[in-house]
Amino acid sequence: MIAHVDPFHAIAISRVAHDLAAEGHHIIHMEFGQPSTGAPALAIAAAHRVLDTDPMGYWESTALKQRICQHYDESYGATVDPEQVLLTCGASPAFVLALSSLFAPGARVALARPGYVAYRNTLKALYLEPVEIGCGPAERYQISARAIAELDSPPDGVIVASPANPTGTIIPHDEMAAIADICHQRGIRIISDEIYHGLSFGDPARSMLEYAPDALIVNSFSKYYSMAGWRLGWLIVPPDCIAPARARMGNLFLTPPALAQHAALTAFDCHDELDGHVQTYARNRDLLLDAMPRMGLERIAPPDGAFYIYADISHLTNDSLAFCARLLRETGVATAPGLDFDPVDGNRFIRFSFAVSTPLIEQAIERMIPWFRACNGTEDDGAMANN
Repeated sequence: MIAHVDPFHAIAISRVAHDLAAEGHHIIHMEFGQPSTGAPALAIAAAHRVLDTDPMGYWESTALKQRICQHYDESYGATVDPEQVLLTCGASPAFVLALSSLFAPGARVALARPGYVAYRNTLKALYLEPVEIGCGPAERYQISARAIAELDSPPDGVIVASPANPTGTIIPHDEMAAIADICHQRGIRIISDEIYHGLSFGDPARSMLEYAPDALIVNSFSKYYSMAGWRLGWLIVPPDCIAPARARMGNLFLTPPALAQHAALTAFDCHDELDGHVQTYARNRDLLLDAMPRMGLERIAPPDGAFYIYADISHLTNDSLAFCARLLRETGVATAPGLDFDPVDGNRFIRFSFAVSTPLIEQAIERMIPWFRACNGTEDDGAMANN
């Protein structure tokens, strides 16, 4: 039997957005968690030099793996051996490697709901069983040690994401420690998605390696490093997973792009430029948070990090997919339906990505405030802004 995998609805929204753009409409893309900035300037310069001097090929950069180990030592006080680092073609293959290295078909893996759409669907594609734990405002939309402990039968694994997609919430230090402790007690393996590390608007996110040395860590150059199109990520595995993970990497994906590896080694030391992007996201976040009440959106997840706001629109619709499609067509602002992230309650949520430029955020707000007010019945005109 072929596994059933649900569609990624934000991709369908984006296709409509690009069709509208081709017709001449001005579209503001807030549907994907994709930085609008490019790779750091020094990283691009390094890539140009490599293009002129290196024929490239299948390759895994020892220097980059060593630099990743240095990063974990400096940022988290965690010791990682370069042999534990697998360079991957982005975070998505790293996630496939982690799951397939740890679990046999039929294994049960717990995760928060709402959560990133590909967690659930990749689990299903690998014939693993998602054990979704409903997390609402009381839990700050995050998985907790208590929720894991209360499961009648301990799952084989648990996925942790901090900062999380779609909510941007960060798990506090004491809760991370408690999750690691309960998983150790119950024999549950941890996969920690840390691709939004570096994108925090208060205290920085902590790595699960600080609490659970046997956790598998997924990370990427796509978010903080602004290199989404370069398709480069990494997976950190404990010693018992090195052999199976490497076997899968070699057979399924060979190696990640050589050019991206050269550029990424330089990007690791471009913090001034990259932290400037974070300041832009912080400004965009503040603008959107200020606009939310004027749009009649009072119930949102607290965006501690990443670049998302997840808002409750249940007073306006019970069909977030149709709502997002209408918002796009009538204002030119593309957003993501909550249905992607939560198959139970996501029909009444919407996710805004504020990874675009500040002028585009300001334009989006200008368009959306009258539109949402019209939806709320608080304004007679302005059902759609010029697009």
